[in-house]
Amino acid sequence: MVTTTETRDDTGIAVNGPAVDRQDEILTPEALAFVAALHRAFAPRRQELLQLRQARRIKIGNGVDPGFLPETQDVRDDFSWSVATLAPGLEDRRVEITGPCDRKMTINALNSGAKCWMADLEDSSTPNWHNVIDSQVNLRDAIERRIDFTSPQGKEYRLKGEALTDLPTIIVRPRGWHLAELHVRVDGVPVAGSLVDFGLYFFHNAHRLIELGRGPYFYLPKLESHLEARLWNDVFIMAQDLLGVPQGTIRATVLIETITAAFEMEEILYELRHHSSGLNAGRWDYIFSVIKNFRERGPRFVLPDRDQVTMTAPFMRAYTELLVRTCHRRSASAIGGMAAFIPSRKDAEANAIALEKVRADKNREADDGFDGSWVAHPDLVPVAMAVFDETLGGLPNQIDKLREDVVPNAAALLDVAGTPGEITEAGIRKNLEVGVRYIESWLRGIGAAAINNLMEDAATAEISRSQIWQWINAGSTTDDGRTVTRGWVERLLKDEFERMERFEGDRFDDALAVFTECALGEAYPTFLTIPAYTRFLANGG
Repeated sequence: MVTTTETRDDTGIAVNGPAVDRQDEILTPEALAFVAALHRAFAPRRQELLQLRQARRIKIGNGVDPGFLPETQDVRDDFSWSVATLAPGLEDRRVEITGPCDRKMTINALNSGAKCWMADLEDSSTPNWHNVIDSQVNLRDAIERRIDFTSPQGKEYRLKGEALTDLPTIIVRPRGWHLAELHVRVDGVPVAGSLVDFGLYFFHNAHRLIELGRGPYFYLPKLESHLEARLWNDVFIMAQDLLGVPQGTIRATVLIETITAAFEMEEILYELRHHSSGLNAGRWDYIFSVIKNFRERGPRFVLPDRDQVTMTAPFMRAYTELLVRTCHRRSASAIGGMAAFIPSRKDAEANAIALEKVRADKNREADDGFDGSWVAHPDLVPVAMAVFDETLGGLPNQIDKLREDVVPNAAALLDVAGTPGEITEAGIRKNLEVGVRYIESWLRGIGAAAINNLMEDAATAEISRSQIWQWINAGSTTDDGRTVTRGWVERLLKDEFERMERFEGDRFDDALAVFTECALGEAYPTFLTIPAYTRFLANGG
């Protein structure tokens, strides 16, 4: 494999990875120096916060339930503050489409008719070096309206409209704080993937976005505390100063997708208040976070089959309603969760049933006061749009719906045992299948995988492997009275694995090894993408 290694002794910046087309346009000396400046300023704090995460998980694992922080009560009680005024292109977010930034999907997302596109450099994108660089190229080309794509079959893809403001507003999601970018080192230390993703995009596009009537907007994933939001806010301040961008130009929407962040929603908005545009209910990672944090706490925190954990479960209702209340009392947008269904042109009956479920899900969100919601496929944009059009009428949002009827309730947020449903052999098998098939796709560089008519990403794979680990270690029983043991699951995994259709160049053997380590091992890896990334790099990624 051809690699390029670039080391500048005078700057301490080293880049080492497979050669990627047009990488020199992205990895300019000035852009790398910008990323290096952010790294040097904030790497120590990032490490401290990652250690705080671990310490907090240990406390929760030892029986200390998370709760609303007494030391920040004054922030929650102070009614004098609100977030910044909604920025251009973020006033109306009734439907947002999400997906990775490969060339075809970038064009399809921007032609989808949605109000916003969450351009994902995180859970639906494998962070191999090609994807890291290619995503930046495609985003830049899209902003400059010079992006096109021709499929192997000869089909051409081009942007609609005449200007950037004719298209969905681009909101980029960088990687979370926990992931390092091992292809970029500063002073011998790997740079955080979050700072690589944010830094390269901001450096190359911030001024141009402002000229075109938009701005550099971001989704911030997997935050576990308001201190992590404070870190991002300080990154924004420094980045704007370095490039001469007016303070407050950056706007960020935080995904509330960890159980600890659910207790700090107001504090997170407060820390980012000059750069905040709202919160999002990241439902899949939220379920994963609940399982991860309480995985050794016994039956009180054991969930049924993944398919049975719906948004109507008591703990999910408490979380989403509190999110709307929190956002609207601070003049921020509340964005609902993902509709992951992938329509099929081969099964009209199954489509009709699934679309009705999507419609009901979006109706619930709109009725609850959400200002918009996510979909994973362009065909779902009209379905969600119709729901929010009916609710909003001629208004761009419903931020004035304050939901004062919702009272913050720690017990309700932790009412996992109140989730109806059972553990079944079919549910175990589905977790095994989805987990292995998704990891196999991820290892081939495809981070958004359509499996059984659902768009699976790292978050849903995390649920699959975490449920298996928790059920085994909790000695859970199925609906027919069988205990979930490691030996039984190993036999089921062998059976499911043998059913999977192999093909030249597949990564199923590696995927099985990663899944076995993350779901059946004695230890519990915090994120499955970390051992998967290590294995990926070992194979030249």
